[in-house]
Amino acid sequence: MSQPVPPPGNPFAQGAEPFPQPPVAPAPPARSNVGLGLVVALVAALVAGGVYGGIAGAIEREIGWAAVGVGFLVGFAAGKAGGRNPALPVVSAVLSLGAVYFGQLLAIAIIVGKQLNVSVGTLFLDHLDVLQAAWKEELGPMEFLFFALAAFAAFSGSKKAAE
Repeated sequence: MSQPVPPPGNPFAQGAEPFPQPPVAPAPPARSNVGLGLVVALVAALVAGGVYGGIAGAIEREIGWAAVGVGFLVGFAAGKAGGRNPALPVVSAVLSLGAVYFGQLLAIAIIVGKQLNVSVGTLFLDHLDVLQAAWKEELGPMEFLFFALAAFAAFSGSKKAAE
């Protein structure tokens, strides 16, 4: 049995490359769709605020880390859909404040609705002023902390998602 022998001479002498180079993949396009980012952030704020209020109303207590989750979800959605626009972190922070506020009002409506045997929709549509007065009575330092945590999480989540 004979072993294969390489051909005589230098195979690279006539300009042949030692290893073929694979083609370079094009860079991914930069995302910068501010309108889509705003719409997605608004939808995420409504959904997250509703879930936050539903959970808080069901257990009749607010959970601080849930406010962080609301903020992060809003910011992350805005950053993923909208890209690196510098307005998106600020807008997502503001929307997360609104989402936490909506969630707190929804929680109060659920709790009061259970006690008075009234629907949540009736409380929101016909007695929103009563809900806001009840919210103001419960307003304390922890609520401000929840707002701050949600806004911070939204701002940083939007920046992280856009990277």
